[in-house]
Amino acid sequence: MKGKVSDEEWEIRVDLAAAYRLVAHYGWDDLIFTHLSARIPGPEHHFLLNPYQLMFEEVTASSLVKVDIHGNPVEPTPFITNPAGFTIHSAVHMAREDAHAVMHLHTPAGQAVSAHEEGLLPLTQTAMIIRGDLAFHDYEGIAVDLDERERIVADLGDKDAMLLRNHGTMAVGRNVGECFVKLYFLERACQAQIMALSAGDKVNNPPQGAAEIAGQQGAAGLSIAANMLAWPALKRKAYRLDPGFAS
Repeated sequence: MKGKVSDEEWEIRVDLAAAYRLVAHYGWDDLIFTHLSARIPGPEHHFLLNPYQLMFEEVTASSLVKVDIHGNPVEPTPFITNPAGFTIHSAVHMAREDAHAVMHLHTPAGQAVSAHEEGLLPLTQTAMIIRGDLAFHDYEGIAVDLDERERIVADLGDKDAMLLRNHGTMAVGRNVGECFVKLYFLERACQAQIMALSAGDKVNNPPQGAAEIAGQQGAAGLSIAANMLAWPALKRKAYRLDPGFAS
């Protein structure tokens, strides 16, 4: 695909392929299921999804499938896409102009917290940083019903992270790197919560007001840290793991 698409699209493809490889590296993948997407700039609202047949560790910049708002491939491709992936991601991409990247996972920790009545608890700094930006969407079955899109959008509102109840996690970002780092914080917070609660019920809650302060700090600094520091480092890691993702 390199040379056949714009330089801007190619850069997005490389970033998204790197995100797929990093998800596999961190053990967040779920066989071929779940999905990460990125919107291609332009009035058509085309976006990139993973080929349904490939493991995340096999995804490359060229193999990503560009689809339109109806879920149809824009260019000839030997691959198919995940119908549930289209439903969830098209909803957010079409409704939120700032949602250039959307990522959704089914990790055991994310699913466990999504099934917890109180959702994400302010037990760790990581949770407190992301918790104020967290929305919730109730489970409606496997997300293949296009009517669910408007309810996902309504529940998400202007938040950039979501617990899909009894299902998993989701994050939204202005670019792939920002979205990945927000998802990383949400996943780490869920993992820490499950570990803390499994150790017993005598957890230490933060002092009154501390969680709100951490949330304000996260709102002010997380995107900057993601774009300027964390994502460039993560891309270097992806290249060290296997530079083939950028082909």
